[in-house]
Amino acid sequence: MLGPGGLGATALPEQDFAGRLALVREAMGPAGCDALLVSSLANVRYLTGFSGSAGQVLVSEGDAVLVTDGRYATSAAAEVAGSGVRVEARPAASQPELLAQLVAGTERLALESDHVTWAQVRSWSEGWAKDATLVPSSGLVERLRERKAPGELSRLAAAAAVADEALARVLPLLGDGPSEVEVAVAIEAEMRRLGAEAPAFPTIVASGPGGAEPHHRAGSRKILPGDMVTIDFGARVDGYCSDTTRTVVAGDGAGGVARLPAELRRLYAVVLAAQDAGLSAVAAGVPAAQVDRACREVVEAAGMGELFVHGTGHGVGLLVHEAPALSSTSTDVLATGQVVTVEPGVYLPGVGGARTEDTVLVCEAGCELLTLAPKAPVPLAAGGAPASRGQGAG
Repeated sequence: MLGPGGLGATALPEQDFAGRLALVREAMGPAGCDALLVSSLANVRYLTGFSGSAGQVLVSEGDAVLVTDGRYATSAAAEVAGSGVRVEARPAASQPELLAQLVAGTERLALESDHVTWAQVRSWSEGWAKDATLVPSSGLVERLRERKAPGELSRLAAAAAVADEALARVLPLLGDGPSEVEVAVAIEAEMRRLGAEAPAFPTIVASGPGGAEPHHRAGSRKILPGDMVTIDFGARVDGYCSDTTRTVVAGDGAGGVARLPAELRRLYAVVLAAQDAGLSAVAAGVPAAQVDRACREVVEAAGMGELFVHGTGHGVGLLVHEAPALSSTSTDVLATGQVVTVEPGVYLPGVGGARTEDTVLVCEAGCELLTLAPKAPVPLAAGGAPASRGQGAG
């Protein structure tokens, strides 16, 4: 489906924005409102296709209006064409007057309570929305975003393919002694060359002892031959994200992981086995906490439970972190069409760490990998020791 050289630029199917607006309207009645002001930019993009940095959508029974400023007058009209949304581009100072006109006659106006401030509520209730009753709402759009439509899945797959190819192009550089930040910059540049609009998040490159920090900031440390290096990265294609982590050994090529010191080799093998268990647990109808438990049981059995310090995963879509949550305290239940990560990690302070992560589509009877970058296999033998030499990821 994706051709070389411009993976993110491959033609993508149209998205059904009008259908999404219809579903939001269906949810407004049970939520106790006759209009909804959508202010989360991710939710605005989901409903309209608008990708700008300033905009709100007022959704009512018979209308949907994107209110933005003059910077986006031309681009917004092109992005929302065919969605059933009309664009009003006004200077910020005149937007309250416009909003007052748009909500005239509205009795109950819902606000996205997770995305507005107390100061905004006070200002609006005393200003342009003074004649309406403002009511809080939560998750009206986010619940729709959890289960991805085919158009969204094609964008998520494209983002994953871009990231996979970028990593393959950059891994050979690890043998040349680059700094962590040089590797991070190289991956992000390759993703842009391959068609990504941006990285999905700042790339993590953690080498040597830095691997013990789950969110290590890539720095000036030079990567040495034999270093264990954790690379956490993702691409954004037409708004949609991918998220991948691979732990590799610098400069050793085939068999690199198998030649690590025994402590790190065992740690890495435990992480791979934990991820295998988590991936095997993913399926529609499975409690998200059960996936976390599947990973954690492997780590705990190896005596490293206290070194697995974060949740197992999260949803991915227009945001790189969204519902559902795959953690020990999650009350979410996985559903067909959700896209989630499975990313156990083990971190040994002062020594190093490993994490392996894939973005997967939840299916009725399992999951489908979207991220396909290779991993270096180090099987676990009885007792949690590496059973055999693996093939390096470089």
